[in-house]
Amino acid sequence: MGAGHEHSHDHGHGHAHGASADSDKRWLAGALALIVAYMIGEVVVAVVSGSLALLSDAAHMLTDAASIVLALWAIRLAARPAAGRMTFGWKRVEILSAMANGATLLVLAAWLTFEAVRRLFDPPEVTGGLVLITALIGVVINLLATLMISRANRTSLNVEGAYQHILTDMYGFIATAVAGAVIMFTGFVQADVIATLIVVALMVKAGISLVRASGRIFLEAAPENLDPAVIGAAMAGRDHVVEVHDLHIWEITSGSPALSAHVLVEPGYDCHAVREDLAHFLAHDHHIDHATLQVDHAQSDVLTLGRDADPHCEDSHGPSHSRLPESSSQT
Repeated sequence: MGAGHEHSHDHGHGHAHGASADSDKRWLAGALALIVAYMIGEVVVAVVSGSLALLSDAAHMLTDAASIVLALWAIRLAARPAAGRMTFGWKRVEILSAMANGATLLVLAAWLTFEAVRRLFDPPEVTGGLVLITALIGVVINLLATLMISRANRTSLNVEGAYQHILTDMYGFIATAVAGAVIMFTGFVQADVIATLIVVALMVKAGISLVRASGRIFLEAAPENLDPAVIGAAMAGRDHVVEVHDLHIWEITSGSPALSAHVLVEPGYDCHAVREDLAHFLAHDHHIDHATLQVDHAQSDVLTLGRDADPHCEDSHGPSHSRLPESSSQT
């Protein structure tokens, strides 16, 4: 009988990863400084001008700042090696920060929607000139921050979340600038509320996207680009493989897929060679570098009785993929 084996790549470029993380932190910190400085000024102008749109933009920028802080925190924790009970290390901290960030966006969107609806029927005086000037400056600030974060590693879910937040915030500032111009030239103060609702829509879109993506990882669902049924069938179709079951595909953190499976091999064939073939296939064709494969020889009754045979695992879970006939008892 074969034994269980784990195939993993020893990433021998830790220094490069460390340098990349340091670079990411510098770009994120620069964007954070820009956003916080502008956010403070925007709150002051929002209070003076009475603009809810500016206040909503400032609230969105607060979540932008929080997402960057969480990204920086996650980068620091994720660098810790696996030890003790933390057998995967702290890599999922970035997913936790992404989910918290998305949930915060949705809560802020709900509050701003309530305020917008209330002001729609009882609009306050809004100083259009201040709104326009502040929003135009905001477009420039967010453009600079977006360019900075785009230089960081956006394969990380929380870094990508921060990037998307600031990008949507820039769109929000454009809407606010248009509202300020409309108020200046027409006196239509409801334009401020309409701009607020546009910002809210962008916040909801970003929030749902982050919560959905992080939720999939926490629930250990297969990544969207990896279909377990397709991969399982392909594994079962490799030379000398009889059956693949207990197949699980999940993400340790964003961009780090992992796989485990129990593989049955034709009697007389080298389990180690089959495992190496499967590991190479998974890494080369599906970019799954972290695969744990338990490889055993199939029992004789599995080959002669096909799927009518007693299961190899008494408590097997998950679908089975094989080249066995549905039943051999019809002959």
